[in-house]
Amino acid sequence: MARVLVVDDEAKLGRLVAEALEGVGHKVWRAEGGRAALVELAARPFDVVVTDLKMPEVDGLQVLAEARKTPGKPEVVMVTAHGSTESAVAAMRLGAADYLLKPFAMEEIRLRVSRLAGARESESVRHDLVERLTPGLVAASGAMKKTLEEALRVAPTDTSVLLTGESGTGKSQLARYIHFNSARAAGQLAEVHCAALTETLLESELFGHVKGAFTGATATSEGHLKRADGGTLFLDEIGEVTASTQVKLLRFLQEREFSPVGSAQPQKVNVRVVTATNRDLAASVKAGRYREDFYYRLAVFTIAVPPLRERPEDIAALAERFLNDRGLPKDKLADKARERLLSLPWPGNVRQLLNALERALILAGEGQIGAELFEAQDAPSDRPAASALIGPGFNLDGFERDLIYAALDRAGGNKTNAAKLLGITRRRLYSRLESIQREEKDEEPA
Repeated sequence: MARVLVVDDEAKLGRLVAEALEGVGHKVWRAEGGRAALVELAARPFDVVVTDLKMPEVDGLQVLAEARKTPGKPEVVMVTAHGSTESAVAAMRLGAADYLLKPFAMEEIRLRVSRLAGARESESVRHDLVERLTPGLVAASGAMKKTLEEALRVAPTDTSVLLTGESGTGKSQLARYIHFNSARAAGQLAEVHCAALTETLLESELFGHVKGAFTGATATSEGHLKRADGGTLFLDEIGEVTASTQVKLLRFLQEREFSPVGSAQPQKVNVRVVTATNRDLAASVKAGRYREDFYYRLAVFTIAVPPLRERPEDIAALAERFLNDRGLPKDKLADKARERLLSLPWPGNVRQLLNALERALILAGEGQIGAELFEAQDAPSDRPAASALIGPGFNLDGFERDLIYAALDRAGGNKTNAAKLLGITRRRLYSRLESIQREEKDEEPA
């Protein structure tokens, strides 16, 4: 229940309102007059303030102004006599959440306060949920504040959103942020990592399939589009989908209609689509590697998530959030360690920073996290120049083949791990292996 402050210079009315609210479980404090209310507001946080408008010395508008300055920013219900509705409306323009005309039934005040308290509780639960699901979404920098402002602007709409940026910048967390700040927050957020699935599996995951649609389809399965009906579909690494899948998704984006794999029966759903990529899709369109019509359907509203090196102010804020989420004090991280964090380039962005903090916390144990626990990380610009790799007898195809086989050898033949070592998708590795094997077969003597 809510923490409520009842303010009225008429002691009897204030006592009756307090008793009515306590009767439904609220915890109530009373202040006889505006000056006493200011003392109470400075002493403790409140969820709701019920205050009379006309009071000597300090009136309800002054109580409202002070309440809106306090950290908890309680909702304010203004109470006024008949004939003063213009003042009550003016109070609402200044930030009051509601007003009541005297005389009023106690049931009415109970309903008004409970409604406001319930809305605050729901907002608090939603905020806590978003905080837990987006540990890397911190905006101390101007660049990241602008990014979140854009996300909040588009969140209430059903517009398709394309999130762009380097790997590890927090695009998937921004997608969750958009979903939970939209009217679809109560619906499902279905997340699909396009690069992790083959074309057939991706289409099955998205559209579902009927029994017997392909080998292994022993039962009918509902896809993510159906599950996300009324909610949001987030497609990560959308730049990896094949031309065939682009066509099928384009049809859905145009008509909000799709057919499960192996079925000719169309289905309609109400789904908002958010996508993300670390590729330059506009450049891929110009190069003819990506469908232009599909790209423009995705990029109705584009948000670029800046890399961590362009927002160094967020590094310290992310470290503090990391410690706070684990119930640790700020001084767990030594001052020299903070300086060290700011000096590193973080080519892997927020993901790399959080992983480094996790590792350092484990190594530090009960002690303080020192600067020596953070290893140097090479920035992208520190990679060897291409000219250093090229010499007599160099052959690009042969170099690629040797590199792929070396990765497979190190991964013990596991193609998924080999793809990770190479920094490519498993599907791309399979494609390159097939090309290499065809080339080797062509090179065999007849």
